[in-house]
Amino acid sequence: MAIRSIRIIDQDDVLRKHARKVEKFDERLHTLLNDMAETMAAGNGVGLAAPQVGVLKRCCVIDVGEGLIELVNPEIVSREGEVTVIEGCLSVPDRAGKVVRPEKVKVKAQDRNGEPIEVEGEGILAVCLCHELDHLDGILYVDKMIEDATEEMRQKSGGDAQ
Repeated sequence: MAIRSIRIIDQDDVLRKHARKVEKFDERLHTLLNDMAETMAAGNGVGLAAPQVGVLKRCCVIDVGEGLIELVNPEIVSREGEVTVIEGCLSVPDRAGKVVRPEKVKVKAQDRNGEPIEVEGEGILAVCLCHELDHLDGILYVDKMIEDATEEMRQKSGGDAQ
């Protein structure tokens, strides 16, 4: 496993491109998913999409404290409710913003071996699922931000917005 370089907004146009569907479920994909999990953990993130490490493939990793979730070719199949949350992003360092997201989502995807899986998320998991799937379509949370919350996050965290 290896820690990969995280692409930063306005420094790399890969973040604004649509990721391609994964067709091969091979060792290269497994290495990518492993590296993404390690990179996410090293950055103290809760989610990371392949475009954030410069790879235009439709996959992401998420860990909101309930264990690692790997999603390949994910798509949201249902949404419920609405909540306003403060989000940050490893690709948008030192900033935070308020975004409206669904309270609950259901995602269908494939695992690292191509087997179909379904993930239902509420709360932070729902937010993270939406945030990471947006990355696969070249969308960043700042595109959906209704209010800057950088200063609010700095005060809550004691200085740094993550």
